[in-house]
Amino acid sequence: MQIIPLSEGSFTIDKTKIFVPFDTEKEELNNRPIGSLLVEIQPFVVITEKDVILLDSGLGYNETDGTPQLYNNLQRAGINPSQVTKVLMSHLHKDHAGGVTIDSNNGQDRFIAFPYATYYVQQREMEFALGIGSASYIPEDFKLLEEFSRVEWLTQDEGVIDGYIRYQLTGAHSKYHQVFWIEENGQTIFFGGDDAPQLQQMKSRFVAKYDYDGKKCMELRKQWWEEGQEKGWTFLFYHDIQSPVWGPLK
Repeated sequence: MQIIPLSEGSFTIDKTKIFVPFDTEKEELNNRPIGSLLVEIQPFVVITEKDVILLDSGLGYNETDGTPQLYNNLQRAGINPSQVTKVLMSHLHKDHAGGVTIDSNNGQDRFIAFPYATYYVQQREMEFALGIGSASYIPEDFKLLEEFSRVEWLTQDEGVIDGYIRYQLTGAHSKYHQVFWIEENGQTIFFGGDDAPQLQQMKSRFVAKYDYDGKKCMELRKQWWEEGQEKGWTFLFYHDIQSPVWGPLK
């Protein structure tokens, strides 16, 4: 399997839940509001023997010429967006689901970003995001999925996709968050979304206030880290600036 990180840049986020670009070479974190977190926004592509898989879809920003940043990042990696066959969504927070659709005509029209792919979305997450939700969701980014024919609504707490991708509902970072394992030819890639967003969080025990169930997140990270070390998993860290990919698979 081949892994391609699709970095959208570094940002800080505070209690306003607004992502503000951050230049790691020129700026100091302590100049941002108290409590600001420094994160990378980084979807991934995993190329397997039969699929080109996109793991989460980033912020959904456009370049100055109107081209989606995610499209440009894919093309720089040698991938035409039409080649993506599966889109696996850990959850629908705005920094993960912004690129589910694209806008054109100055935001007047929205389209499914990957019309030739099948989207895999936890149905309960979708219902929550369109219902009570929170400031972390922007429904117009993903509402079109309700009308899209190529959506597999995941309704179970765990299951298998196409015989080689496993998913598990955790309800840890968000109420209906899910994580994925991609297993092929004896190799395992683990994508923990925001349950396991950074390498340093796997190595320390703490409860984060921004998680729906911080204690469960902490315990799951410990469990996955120990199991992954033992079994040789490759970890993908969506919000890690320095170590987006960690583990045996190169």
